[in-house]
Amino acid sequence: MQILIVEDETRMAALLEKGLRAEGHAVMVAYTGASAVETAQNCTFDVIVLDVMLPGFDGFEVVRRLRERRNQTPVLMLTARDAPLDKVKGLDIGADDYLTKPFLFNELVARLRAVSRRGPIPRPAVLKVADLTLNPATHQVFRNKRPIELTLTEFSLLELLMRNAGRVLERDAIIAAVWNTEESGEDSNLNAFISLLRQKIDKDDAMQLIQTVRGVGYRVGRGGE
Repeated sequence: MQILIVEDETRMAALLEKGLRAEGHAVMVAYTGASAVETAQNCTFDVIVLDVMLPGFDGFEVVRRLRERRNQTPVLMLTARDAPLDKVKGLDIGADDYLTKPFLFNELVARLRAVSRRGPIPRPAVLKVADLTLNPATHQVFRNKRPIELTLTEFSLLELLMRNAGRVLERDAIIAAVWNTEESGEDSNLNAFISLLRQKIDKDDAMQLIQTVRGVGYRVGRGGE
């Protein structure tokens, strides 16, 4: 396999590169988020091994930028953190699997084989729920062909909800994904941004797409969807 390792700890990167080359794989290494995105766009890989904690911007942002550019190379994320919300965030933005440090090298190899066999996972270029459309690549949003201007945070929140259309996302999971934190202090921010989205998306339409599930969180969908 052609494998890209993205890891800023040089010792860990060297160990992974040596081990995977010994398994017969072709390996390239990137040490920052920016170089990872550039390398992945300029070369073809069967799978990317991606650390979450990187200088510049983190692994979540690397995945987001790759998927935004329609690069669907399978991604196995590595992290020293085992918080469930980190896993939710990684998988929701387009990662394919998740492995928590420390891990057995044999497990890494087995997961890489499994992920690479899936191949690039088709993902819609444009997200659509009823008459609401969102284009992750161009950052354009339309409701019944009416353009809607959103801030970056509003866009990130709406994209997360639309990628999980019909599913209820818990408040803590949304906060972790959009604000990259598990702090409850962001709860009021979430309330405020949901209110802003409703004003821009649902205010002038009989069909209310942004729904509150009391005591749980929010979802995007029509009535009973």
